[in-house]
Amino acid sequence: MKKLIMILMLAIGLVSCTKEENNKPCNCGTITNDGISGNCYWLEIENDCSGNKKTFCFDQSVWMNAYVGNNFCVTNQNQW
Repeated sequence: MKKLIMILMLAIGLVSCTKEENNKPCNCGTITNDGISGNCYWLEIENDCSGNKKTFCFDQSVWMNAYVGNNFCVTNQNQW
């Protein structure tokens, strides 16, 4: 009986973790690098959902307020 209760608790715990993870916005991530290339003020961002990294260009005012290690959401992207 104790084993059955433990298995049920574990199953419920796994399901609740999955639900919480699915509620994350998939257009957000952690800034891993930044720089300037010509007219492009770029940020490399690691996606919270997929773990993929992608580089995006922003205007100078956005770039100046975004720091490596910070969380950042790209509003015109669903996921990468």
